[in-house]
Amino acid sequence: MVELSKVDQNLDSFKPQIDEITKRVEDAKARLDNSLAKKDEISSFIEENRVKIASYEEKIEETKKELEHILKKNAKAKNEKEVTAASSEELIARDRLKFANEEIDRLNQIIDVKEQELKELQEEIDKLEQEYKEAQEKSAVDFAKIDEQKQEFIKQREEITKGMGQKILSFYERIRAWAGNTAVVKVENQACYGCYMKISDKVYSDLILDDDIVTCPHCGRVLYLEEKKEEVEA
Repeated sequence: MVELSKVDQNLDSFKPQIDEITKRVEDAKARLDNSLAKKDEISSFIEENRVKIASYEEKIEETKKELEHILKKNAKAKNEKEVTAASSEELIARDRLKFANEEIDRLNQIIDVKEQELKELQEEIDKLEQEYKEAQEKSAVDFAKIDEQKQEFIKQREEITKGMGQKILSFYERIRAWAGNTAVVKVENQACYGCYMKISDKVYSDLILDDDIVTCPHCGRVLYLEEKKEEVEA
């Protein structure tokens, strides 16, 4: 079980690398998605203004026809009152024409600015798409290397678990589910290195005898004693 725990620790040690690679790709995609969202926003804004321009152009055509009618009516005016009324209508119509044309000019200027922004943004998007593609390609290579490195530990794990009973393996997996890589810990100075609580003489004695699996009475982790290397005499 101690050896299995060490193998699992080695397998889990790859997680930070995997997370880093995944984050690198996700960050590249997030930057690209953000720029694409900006592009959609600017494109929608340009389209909205073009619709407004089309609306003003329709109003201009309507007002021109209205103005022609007013001018004809003015020409047929029979008295000063009718002339004054027609002149007032003509002035209002011309003001509407002026306003509509000014608005079209203003909106076209805004569109010109936004189209320039869109052009610059597209260049940025092209660059970000390339960066995202490169990040994906590099991540594929990095993941392949990690998988290759993990295979040796996976083989070791398979060999170890083959020699373990299902009951013991299930017991280990249950502890590992909540304790992670501290499912199996050493005892030093008669203290559990999982919870750092001192174990009793009885538990320590059982551990020395090494007849069965011994767990910490405080935290429930599996305990083991490290073998002390004998000093070689000179």
